[in-house]
Amino acid sequence: MKNIFNRLNALRYLIPSLSLTFAGVVLLSLGVAYLFIHAYRTVEGLPDIVWWLTLQFLPRPWRGVLLLGAGLAVLVGGIWQLSGVVVIPRPSQLPTSNELVLGYDRASYPRRIAVISGGAGMLVLSSLSEQVDRMTCIVPITDPVEYYYRASGLLNQPNVYYVVPTPIPLEVIAELDDSTLIDVRHIHLHPELADRRVQRLRLTQANPPPLTRVTVEALQEADAIVLGPGSLFESILPNFLLAEFAEAVRTSPAKKIFVCNLMTEPGRTTGFRVDDHIRAIKEYAGITPDYVLVNAQRIDPETTRIYAAAHQSPVYLDPGDYEELATLPGDVHGRRGVIIEGSMVIEADLSAAVIQYTTSLDNPQQSRAVRVLRHDGQKLTAALLELLRRV
Repeated sequence: MKNIFNRLNALRYLIPSLSLTFAGVVLLSLGVAYLFIHAYRTVEGLPDIVWWLTLQFLPRPWRGVLLLGAGLAVLVGGIWQLSGVVVIPRPSQLPTSNELVLGYDRASYPRRIAVISGGAGMLVLSSLSEQVDRMTCIVPITDPVEYYYRASGLLNQPNVYYVVPTPIPLEVIAELDDSTLIDVRHIHLHPELADRRVQRLRLTQANPPPLTRVTVEALQEADAIVLGPGSLFESILPNFLLAEFAEAVRTSPAKKIFVCNLMTEPGRTTGFRVDDHIRAIKEYAGITPDYVLVNAQRIDPETTRIYAAAHQSPVYLDPGDYEELATLPGDVHGRRGVIIEGSMVIEADLSAAVIQYTTSLDNPQQSRAVRVLRHDGQKLTAALLELLRRV
């Protein structure tokens, strides 16, 4: 009884309006009834259906009782539905901002996230773990999981779980575009290879061990799978050399999101644009990412010059790669992304410039400050959550 009273109490501000509406409906009904009676008594040759619709087969008192009961039932049902809407009086004056908040609904974010990246990328996404029930970080097949467990303990990351795709680390060989064969983890140790790019990856083991059960479960149960941020050929794509891993990602109902690199990687992705990154994922993973996040912040000339000296260049959207424009789902403002290689590519401010101190092994006492560009964890987390809220 109390619940019924509380629901009907929500209509207290509408009682005058509802009373006036009810009176109007009654008068309108009487007018229709009088016109109908007049037509029935004066017009000859009415079809038989009118006799049935007017309940002529019943005595007049019964007709009245039946119609009153049906009308009352409809009226009660309408009032009950209306009482489910919270009604508040409008203030006599709106706030100076011209905005009136009537209520709010907490945005629902995916509760399980699977991240495929390396240590640095997982560290960047650490703040995302606070917004989800579970964030499973699937480490590269070339890395032992102990490093990540140690990092998790040091950083005290909540809701973060690290899993390995295979029980033992595997070796991945990269074939460069000049036919050089090298361990994919060691390319950066050879400055002479800076102008090269990876042509293909392959495992040294002919029969790799089966995928771990926890990896399969993490991929199948995920609401979203995030690729990156991280080295494309060292941290993201090697796991897809395992056919079972690629199949688990392909069949997962999760949304697939790729976080594109800020800069090209010397010896790995030299000259790569956004579309080259997407094509590489399609080739190795057999999937087209649903969404691709690309940094929109333009880099100052000095930082660009420093990276150019290291054979690196910014990864921006190239207008020549656009296939079509598309509106983001659920965006009332009509914000748009672009379609490239079948993926919706969205630009956002994702980076931050930081000062990094480097030293030489030959002279450990001497260090120098270098301005570098990194994915900003807070910006990237906000962009991911905003995107996931809309899909």
